[in-house]
Amino acid sequence: MSDPARILIIKPSALGDVVHTLPVLRLLRKRFPSATIDWVISAPLAPLLEGHPDLQDPIPLHRSPAGFVSVAREIRRRGYDLVLDLQGLLRSGVLARATGSATRVGFAAAREFASLAYTHKVPPQLHPRHAVERYLDMAEFIGCGRGPVEFVFASTAADHEWAKTQTHSLGKFAVLAPGTNWPSKRWPIEHFAQLAQILRERGISVVVVGSSDALELAPQIKPDLNLAARTSLKQLVEIIGLAEVVVANDSGPMHIAAALGTPLVVPFGPTNPTLTGPYLRPESVLQFPLPCSGCLSRKCSHLTCLRRIAPQIVADSAARQLLQIASIHATEPTV
Repeated sequence: MSDPARILIIKPSALGDVVHTLPVLRLLRKRFPSATIDWVISAPLAPLLEGHPDLQDPIPLHRSPAGFVSVAREIRRRGYDLVLDLQGLLRSGVLARATGSATRVGFAAAREFASLAYTHKVPPQLHPRHAVERYLDMAEFIGCGRGPVEFVFASTAADHEWAKTQTHSLGKFAVLAPGTNWPSKRWPIEHFAQLAQILRERGISVVVVGSSDALELAPQIKPDLNLAARTSLKQLVEIIGLAEVVVANDSGPMHIAAALGTPLVVPFGPTNPTLTGPYLRPESVLQFPLPCSGCLSRKCSHLTCLRRIAPQIVADSAARQLLQIASIHATEPTV
């Protein structure tokens, strides 16, 4: 197959999964430097990719039937030579098929019969692995290799300056992200509130971020700065990048912090950090060993696995990471 002139990534959601796909975009650009690369992405997440240096167009996908049909027609019109479906569900499979491309790549183990839409299928691995590694399987499958793994965000100098302006009076600050899409993944809000008090006693201010669900929780934390539902996605990236440490549930902000290399602590409950946790950041994971840990249940009547992770344990984990970073900086040679 000759090098493709037009490439389409189909990965609509969610925020963490979009972050996980960024290394594939970088590898595509390096392998095919002159290709036009577009990305079908959920409309609320599209601003995260606007202006990305490796991307031509984010194509917003609205949830309505009309929005779906509109995108299907548009990607058919554009005439892609290579289509990558990294979502692996019925809707994404239908979109891949709708392109009419002669080369449609997806996972052989895709759910909801999505694999029927593919002309080329990435073989399944024997053992489950982190989502980033699965996506790199596809990059390798099409000849882009597996690395280097780079998370390139599209935030601008203006976003960075905005974040600095918002936080300049705080001194050192921690970002707390108390929201998440599953109630069962939510570390108790009273724990977040106690953690905030511990951090302030240690000279670290508290900033709360997140979407509308975090906005409802933020008053209970009493942050020094409440940015819940008050940032764009690019501004969120910059705020997280400036933080001393991030404490988050298993959520999009967690994956952004992991990608940026920001010190991070994540209390884990029903989900498996090996598969969907902060990529290559095992030091960031706290999980209480219970028989039901990792149950993958969206609802829980007791949340014992998360309640057992005390605020002091989280604060101490954060302190260890900050101390380690300080030690590394102290031993770096001066120029």
